[in-house]
Amino acid sequence: MPIKNRFAELFPQIANWRHDFHRNPELQYELPKTAGKVADLLRKFGCDEVVEGIGKTGVVGIVCGQVDKSGRVIGLRADMDALPIAEKSGVSYKSEIPGVMHACGHDGHISMLLGAAKYLCETRNFDGKAAVIFQPAEEGGAGAKAMIEDGLVSRFGIDEFYGIHNMPGIKTGTFAIRKGPIMASADRFKIILTGKGGHAGMPHLAVDTTLVAAQILVSLNLIVSRSVDPLKRVVITAGTFKTDSSALNVIANTVELEGSVRSLDEDMRDLVQERLCEVAEGTAAANQCDIKIEYERGYPITDNNDAATQHAIAVASAVSEVDTDTPPIMPSEDFSYMLLEKPGAFIFLGNGDSQMLHHPEYIFDDEALPFGSSWYAGIVEERLRLNLK
Repeated sequence: MPIKNRFAELFPQIANWRHDFHRNPELQYELPKTAGKVADLLRKFGCDEVVEGIGKTGVVGIVCGQVDKSGRVIGLRADMDALPIAEKSGVSYKSEIPGVMHACGHDGHISMLLGAAKYLCETRNFDGKAAVIFQPAEEGGAGAKAMIEDGLVSRFGIDEFYGIHNMPGIKTGTFAIRKGPIMASADRFKIILTGKGGHAGMPHLAVDTTLVAAQILVSLNLIVSRSVDPLKRVVITAGTFKTDSSALNVIANTVELEGSVRSLDEDMRDLVQERLCEVAEGTAAANQCDIKIEYERGYPITDNNDAATQHAIAVASAVSEVDTDTPPIMPSEDFSYMLLEKPGAFIFLGNGDSQMLHHPEYIFDDEALPFGSSWYAGIVEERLRLNLK
């Protein structure tokens, strides 16, 4: 197909962009080199408008079609930030920033969308406008939310959103998607227990917060097995367990548990928050501990719109193979905030037999680049079909 052939021609250039982004990773909202290069390239391509600083360091490029009879705007999104991980991939273009690397493939996402932007500026074979959106701080900083709060939808009149994430374990260049929830919400909790510290040999004179915290930790896992509908998906994970003691013969005075709650169902989100507080508070009260609970709602469920998913599938099918009913996964994605604003869809692009995302040896497969660029550009031409008759 013509789009794919053009991206095969552009492949060396797109790969070079990715390698440069990979050498120079930046974190969260601190993206001066990344965002600056993106904006410079969009201007060179001939974007009709390039706006920097949306959501602190986000960049938006507007490409106008041959006509604008439809008055519609399709938003294509890529995330730009890296992770605080020391790279161990061994590639020749490895990160030059100590302790920071593109361990989630955002360097590939940026480059694929830049390739699509270049193609759309060359051809303009659509009726309406394309908004190419380069977002900061996907990795825990809610950059999508920041861009929305900074007027992304209203300022540019976006009608639909589409995004890609690479996925190890899926054949390179093939796609996977599903209607409805495809990625989980991500909420966080912190439980702080205060008892009465003491000597390990005289526990009857103390209130052992470590033991109480351990009881709470075990009981939290009973929420999933006994309070949640077995047909629903929920994960509760306590990632940290800290006491204020570093000695083996001391009963700690204070213990902190901190963790994550994942769900694919809003009702289950509410249920888990309620039950977690009940279980923790009840266990603390029964064991004479004071307790403080912090519970914070994080990224929403990534929920693909039915109609938009069908459009995404149609375009992906013209480019490569597509799994149209891929199982949902429990990691989260802040593209979900965009899907709360407007209809859209999020699709996975195969990265082959690579290390998993967030692994120090992970690397984005360059061979996937033309497929992702083709899909991004194809979405615009599919959703803004040009009819000059």
